[in-house]
Amino acid sequence: MIPPIANNFVAGETPEAALSHVEDLNARGVGAILNLLGEHYDERTAADADADAYVALVEALAEHDLDGCVSVKPSQIGLGVSETVFEENLARIVDSASGTDASRSNGRSPRDADDCFVWIDMEDHDTTDVTLDAFERHAVETGGNVGVCVQANLKRTPEDLERVASLPGKVRLVKGAYDEPAAIAHRKKSRVDEAYRDCLSFMFREFDDGVAVGSHDPAMIEHARELHAEHGTPYEVQMLMGVREEAQVDLAAEGVEVNQYVPYGSKWFQYFSRRVRERKENALFALRAVLG
Repeated sequence: MIPPIANNFVAGETPEAALSHVEDLNARGVGAILNLLGEHYDERTAADADADAYVALVEALAEHDLDGCVSVKPSQIGLGVSETVFEENLARIVDSASGTDASRSNGRSPRDADDCFVWIDMEDHDTTDVTLDAFERHAVETGGNVGVCVQANLKRTPEDLERVASLPGKVRLVKGAYDEPAAIAHRKKSRVDEAYRDCLSFMFREFDDGVAVGSHDPAMIEHARELHAEHGTPYEVQMLMGVREEAQVDLAAEGVEVNQYVPYGSKWFQYFSRRVRERKENALFALRAVLG
């Protein structure tokens, strides 16, 4: 059983609980990005089981006609076993979300409005290249029904954004939560903020399929609003469950597309602990959410 403090940030241990949370979000004008908690598997059985769970989740979202999509971690669906296992499981999830038979190899139809969108989460820097490679393949194959996350704190990210700018699909920009070496990552908060602003400016200027602003920082969200007014590029704001939820509803009421990242599953303790630790801002938001 999830204790009350963690229950603010995790939608439950079962898919039924997660779907119920999505229904509540939709009633308040907010969409959902569902993530089954789990990562860093080194055995195929566990990776295949979570991939199966995602396929079932995609079907359940469609069955209940909910405004939601899924987000998967490469290490959760097999990257720690082999790149082949990761690709096979990702393909199964993407095919189910695109309404496509995985046995077909002659290409897919362009993205349909009823497809379930699939996000590929970004993990530490050792996985960046293989994750971007996977995004590139599936974004093209599905006509844009796949998105990927990139992290502003990595010094390589401006070049990565140039690489994916012309691809269909969406890109979620976050500040980055992993403790990366100083040689490859910005360490000071002020420098990460500066990099985030610069990356957002490039994305609003160069991207056609929209920008996903993964941030709880009011200053970054306001910057995105200004860039949208300047360039007209569509965008959405993505925030975590349990963090600035009133702001999420308020933004949605203003006409901004808002999607909440909704984790669920039995592995909630590791997730909750990491989220509170990773950034001082998250810890403060978490404390405010608990205290009211």
